Amino acid sequence: MIHFNSGNHLLTVLEALSNPHRLRIIAVLSQGKQYVSQLARELGISRPLLYLHLQKLEGAELVKSDMEILESGKAAKYYMLNSFQIELNEHLIHDLTDSLTIKKKSNIKGEKESD
Repeated sequence: MIHFNSGNHLLTVLEALSNPHRLRIIAVLSQGKQYVSQLARELGISRPLLYLHLQKLEGAELVKSDMEILESGKAAKYYMLNSFQIELNEHLIHDLTDSLTIKKKSNIKGEKESD
């Protein structure tokens, strides 16, 4: 279970999960670790694009990476999924809202100043 330490942390995870490529990456990694080249081939996307998506997933702590030396002597970076479960409900959102770093607007269009 992911324990969110702030509203920004919650937003980071939700943003990381809001892309179909990243969901496909998670689906593939749920079957086991993958080297970047293998993962790019399996997903049919370029390695630079894959790295951008992996960076977003790593920033949200949904995946992690490590280097491994192959039998050929070459170093290869591989990624694996951090097992996770997310419980999202109105209480969690309420509890984390005050920790968001965005500023509240003092006057929403159409509302009276006294509201």
